[in-house]
Amino acid sequence: MKILVTGADGFIGKNLCVSLAEQAGFEVLPVVRATDPAALESKVAQADAVIHLAGVNRPQDPAEFAAGNADFTARLCQALLATGRPVPVAFASSIQADRDNPYGLSKRAAEDHLRRYAEASGAPVALYRLANVFGKWSRPDYNSAVATFCHNIARGLPIQVNDAAAPLRLVYIDDVVAELLLFLAAPGQGVRSAEAGPVHDTTVGELARQIEAFKDVRTSLVSERVGTGLVRALYATYVSFLPPEAFSYGVPKYGDARGVFVEMLKTPDCGQFSFFTAHPGITRGGHYHHTKTEKFLVIKGVARYRFRHLVTDEVFELDSTGDEPLVVETIPGWAHDITNIGDDELVVMLWANEIFDRQNPDTIASPVAPASPHDPPAPT
Repeated sequence: MKILVTGADGFIGKNLCVSLAEQAGFEVLPVVRATDPAALESKVAQADAVIHLAGVNRPQDPAEFAAGNADFTARLCQALLATGRPVPVAFASSIQADRDNPYGLSKRAAEDHLRRYAEASGAPVALYRLANVFGKWSRPDYNSAVATFCHNIARGLPIQVNDAAAPLRLVYIDDVVAELLLFLAAPGQGVRSAEAGPVHDTTVGELARQIEAFKDVRTSLVSERVGTGLVRALYATYVSFLPPEAFSYGVPKYGDARGVFVEMLKTPDCGQFSFFTAHPGITRGGHYHHTKTEKFLVIKGVARYRFRHLVTDEVFELDSTGDEPLVVETIPGWAHDITNIGDDELVVMLWANEIFDRQNPDTIASPVAPASPHDPPAPT
């Protein structure tokens, strides 16, 4: 299936073309600003469907709105009619198409051209009045405030918020691309007003606060809730704007004679992730918790875990190696420790269900048990 994509080198176009390339059965016929009229007509003649993304957002001369949005769409429709085939078209219009400003008028005029094309040809046409689209490969100071804020904050540059309470309606690029792929699979019939979403409602001030919070994670290590919804999409967008020299960052490391302890990531309500090392013969722990729970996973080396029930003095121990992944839980009310019983450094990944609070650590020192007869002698 040959898909003609106008604006193929633009923000939405780049994302769509990459997604089309991931799937079998699609060939992209790209149309960009430099495509001459003859090449446009040749590609239209081959097309099985058209995704019309080309347009002008922020021209130096307002007259360019009409030329780039309405007039180009008229030429595209003429080329489509010349094929004599009902080629389906999806059009990236804008929520501003109902406004009487130069941009809105030009988008509405483009929609009218496509309506007339559909009536004349019988082709299915979907008119997507998109909210402010954001995501990777968007252009700062052009596509949206999201792109500008992400670009500047990722580089330590100032941002300007004129009205923090100003409303914003946002739609994520992946959701737009997914909707366009659905159109290609089932274009429908006639002319229809279509939606891509979900659409997220926020404000300029909240947007700025959220993106600033992403940057602060590298200092506090406390992640935002980036797993779902708008925050997930904004975080992916923010990270996509990091320059290569900012792809990495350091985290705290605490060392002593036993080994090192490194904190990696903390969460607002799901604990924190760390790792620690222990030299051969070294024991870590020797404490219990009332409520805090942990999960240990040996990444490298050989470990012996020991537990003692605080009331019954029941003792339990088990061994674990990095060769056979095994998650070991610490249990409230049981003192516990971990010993490196191997010949090499022990590396252990650790998750705790809460961020460590020095004022209320819920960590009480308590020896687990006398040394097991199987334990290696302590290093001298």
